[in-house]
Parts: sequence; structure tokens; C-alpha cells
Amino acid sequence: MTVKNNTKLPREIADRFTKPVARFLKIESAAGGLLLMAVLVALFLANSNWASTFLEFWETPVGLNFGSLDFTRSLRHWINDGLMTFFFFVISLELKRELVLGELRKPKQAALPLAAALGGMIVPVAIYLALIAGQPGAQGWGTVMATDTALAIGCLALFGKRIPTALRLFLLSLAIFDDVGAILVVAVFYGEPLNWVVIGLAILGLGLVAGFARLGVRSIPMYFLIGGAVWLCIDASGIHATIAGVVLGLMTPTQVWVSDTRLRGILGRVLAYPGGEHWSGDTPDRRDLREAGRAVSESLSPVERLEMTLHPWVGFVVMPVFALANAGVAIELGDFGQKIPIAIVAGLVLGKPLGVLGFSWLAVRSGLAVKPPDLSWPFLTAGAFLAGIGFTMSLFVASLAFDPTTLGAAKLGILAGSTISATFGLFALLWLATLSAGHLAGKQGKCNHGA
Repeated sequence: MTVKNNTKLPREIADRFTKPVARFLKIESAAGGLLLMAVLVALFLANSNWASTFLEFWETPVGLNFGSLDFTRSLRHWINDGLMTFFFFVISLELKRELVLGELRKPKQAALPLAAALGGMIVPVAIYLALIAGQPGAQGWGTVMATDTALAIGCLALFGKRIPTALRLFLLSLAIFDDVGAILVVAVFYGEPLNWVVIGLAILGLGLVAGFARLGVRSIPMYFLIGGAVWLCIDASGIHATIAGVVLGLMTPTQVWVSDTRLRGILGRVLAYPGGEHWSGDTPDRRDLREAGRAVSESLSPVERLEMTLHPWVGFVVMPVFALANAGVAIELGDFGQKIPIAIVAGLVLGKPLGVLGFSWLAVRSGLAVKPPDLSWPFLTAGAFLAGIGFTMSLFVASLAFDPTTLGAAKLGILAGSTISATFGLFALLWLATLSAGHLAGKQGKCNHGA
């Protein structure tokens, strides 16, 4: 019996990376709106009559004690070090897929967002340190490094198809490089004294993950169990625990186990059985049906399956909860006059666009990178302003870098800098989209007049 697949359009090779990117962008856009709502709720509660109850709630101790072993942490710690590991895991999955299957697999195309990300880290840090020199808070330079993926992509989503797709891909890639760079900085500069014994155990666990993958073990629950053990070891090692998410994400395979040809053959064998109620018991048809179900699942790579499963949870649960736990700050006008918020605002609002735009231009000018034809420099400049929205990662680093006496001022600087950057970027995009629409309307009018 020959089985023909004529019910759907044929799958193109390009679909392997364009469709996952489109799905990622849609989730990020929607998650950006929810994240903004969570920020507003946190700010309202932190400046209301329920402020003390709200802020103390996140310090609630949660955990277990086993004799001398103490796994008790504050609720905020479990969110920032535990839940955020899934955030970095998904970011690493997206980076791995883009580097292997997507547009970033071409070195010169990957070089542009990579150069922009480097500039978007180096220049803001230089401006921050220059303004804060000799003042308390110099250790907080990492707060101005990263771009908030969800909020930046959410800003782009407001304009729909009026902005080039290349800008979305550029800003997404830049933000991913930024986030990975920021967490590496956290691991190196914001850790504690190292415990080499548990670091060795963590490396052993990572080796076990690599070995199981080499042997062909495909049980995702098994990998999550080992990954949890690796996270516990890194958490106790002095290195920030979220680095586990980055490493495990980059180790996730991108190859599919069941090819399209084999999948069609397995499904054809199942469809060859006559109709009727016979899918029960330990029979050949029942075994073929179970094999077909497994084949369908394994026709997607582990990177794709994990990203599809976890990304909605990260976007709609992890990040809003993180915002609720960290964005709540009592607004006091006197804090805006301190050096710390001024330095953070300068780093995000001035340093980010200067670094992103300057390093992008140098990369293209030197021939190291290629700029997509439909991504003009004005649109890239607007995207560079949106890169100054540092919210999620900036708050994350600030919680590690600042002590309680300066953390409030730092958070105000992050909120103000991210808001100003978003405003500049949105107005620039609105202006450019309006110009593009007017130019297109003019061309159509000439064509109609000529006709």
C-alpha cells in the first residue's frame, strides 16, 4: 500500500529555521506585554500600604534540612537562581539552534549581532565606570550590559510588518548574545569563593550528560534529573547556579533521530492496517502504533522539542514571577540624584546605542560582517536604542552586585534607563515606519498615475 502525503504543503529546508524563529518571536512579543504588567503591579504594591508585606514575602525561607545539609533559601533566591536557570537554558537552546541550523550558521551574518553585542557591553560599562569612578557602586558595572529580549521584541511587535524582519532577527540575536555574555560575567565576577570538590562533581555530571547523549539515551526526564544534580553542585560551588542552564543548553543536540523518510515509512506501516477497534493488547499492530508515536516525537531534534515545551513556561511564568520578585522598589525622588542611577541611565540610554551602532559599523566597514540588504542603518539605529532596555538581566545582576543600601537606587536607574531607551526606540521606529509608508504610497501613486 502506497501512502501519499498530499494533505499539506511540502516542507522546505528553510522551514527548519524560519518557523522556529517566528514562533520564538511571537512568544517573546506576548511575554513582553505580560512582563510589563508584572513590573507595574510590583511597583504599585511596593509603593502602597501593602509594601512591607509584599517585600517581606519574597524573603520567606523555603527549603529542606537533612542533618548538616541545609537547602533553605529565600523565595527570591529560588526564583533568581532556580527559575531563571530555565530562562538561560531556553536562551542557550535558541542560540544553539541559530548557530547550527539558522541564519547565524553563516559566520559573516553571525558577526554583525555578535559585534553589536560586544559593543553594547563594552561601551556602557566604560561609561558607567567613568561616571562612578571613586564612588560606591563601582562593582555594579554589569547592570548596564544586557538587553531584555522579551521587552525589546515586544516593542518591535507593536509595528507588525511595517518594520523589516531583519531588524527582529538582528535584535533577537543581539539580545541572546548579550544574555549569554552577561551570565558569563556573573559566573566570573559575581561569584563566591570556589569549592573545587563540588565543581568536580558538576563537571562529572556534565560528562555524564555528554556520555548518555553519545550512547543514544533519549530520555528527557533522565537528563533533567542529571541537570538538577548539576545545578545543585554549581549552586554550592561558588559559581552562580544559572550558568548550569547556559552549559546544558549549549550541550543539547540539534540532530534528529528519526529522518523524514523513516518517519513516513513507520507511519505508512501503521496506516496499512485495516480500520477497526484492534489497537489493544500486546499485538504487532499495537507495538507499531507505539513505535509510530515515538517516531513522531523523535522526528524533532531535542533542541526544538525542549524549546517548544519550555519557552511558553519561561515567557509566561518564569519572567513575570521574576519581575514581581525583583521590580518592586519604593520610589524616592532623592535616589535619582545619586551617582548610581545616573551612571546606569547613562550606560543604558547612551552607552548601549553608541556601542551597538559603532561596533556594527566597524564590523561591516572592515568586512568582518555583512548587513542584511533590507536592514537600513536608520532602522538599525532604532534597534540600538531598544537594546538599552536592560530590565530583566539588569535587575538580575543588580541583585548580586549591590548591597541593600544601594539596591533601591540601582533599580530606579534600571527602570528609568529602560523606559527612556524604549521611548527613544519606539519614537524612532514610528518615524521610520511613517516615512516608509509615505514613500511606498508615493510610489504606488506614481504607478497608478502612469497607468
